[in-house]
Amino acid sequence: MDTPTAQAAHPTKPGKTGKPGQPGARDPFGAHLRHWRTHRRLSQLDLAQEAEVSTRHLSYVETGRAAPSREMVLRLAERLEVPLRERNALLVAAGFAPMYRQRSLDDPAMAAARRAVDLVLKGHEPFPALAVDRHWNLVAHNALVPLLMEGAAPELLKPPINVLRLSLHPEGVAPRIANLAQWRTHLLERLQQQIAATGDATLQALHDELAGYPAPKVSHDAPALDTALSAVAVPFQVVMPSGVLSFISTITIFGTPVDVTLQELAVESFFPADEQTAAALVALAAQMSRSAG
Repeated sequence: MDTPTAQAAHPTKPGKTGKPGQPGARDPFGAHLRHWRTHRRLSQLDLAQEAEVSTRHLSYVETGRAAPSREMVLRLAERLEVPLRERNALLVAAGFAPMYRQRSLDDPAMAAARRAVDLVLKGHEPFPALAVDRHWNLVAHNALVPLLMEGAAPELLKPPINVLRLSLHPEGVAPRIANLAQWRTHLLERLQQQIAATGDATLQALHDELAGYPAPKVSHDAPALDTALSAVAVPFQVVMPSGVLSFISTITIFGTPVDVTLQELAVESFFPADEQTAAALVALAAQMSRSAG
């Protein structure tokens, strides 16, 4: 699994063909190809050079005058950095069988992957960690995460729990986020980057919903982070009974997935940004352990 540094319920539903201009399941391969080429801001000449095919042949494929081979579909998808889910759509549109499986983490065939996720989550205790799907719906979490959700409206805690909605909703965690304006800007920027990479209409609808929430009016006295830490990561600072806890986070993803679910799965791990937070979390974990015993 790769671990790049992160900048870190009621699912929204796109229309039958997603956002305007986005091809649907019944559209021809050329429409899908043109969508991804323009989404990546490439001309036919640019893509032809990247994929090592003639511009004329690429034009014929895009307009439907020529049918692509399976190898050509996969080569174009690779050059366009199309996510695995959409690569399946490209293959189907070209008349081929999907290549990448999509199985639930509860599927017996995914047992090893689920164990890996659970190990990462459990091993991160006494600090919070959670796993989310491509739309930021909560898939799994460790024992510390529910503490961060306390006080949220019950309807926001009904599965599937969307963690971005829970974080920024006025009746969610937002009133307890000490640096809400900064954290909100960070999450919206991260979501916009994800939309640019995937072209996902559901994520765009989620972004529009979150951006429409009232401007932050919360004003807590948040402790200043260490200068070195604040220079490389946006903090998450949440008000708890024990005081303001400050975190930085990382995102863990599977590096070479062959399953759609695994490519879209991400584990976010929160680390204490100061000694006060670390000590408070250790104490909370010990209290939870005594209560459970």
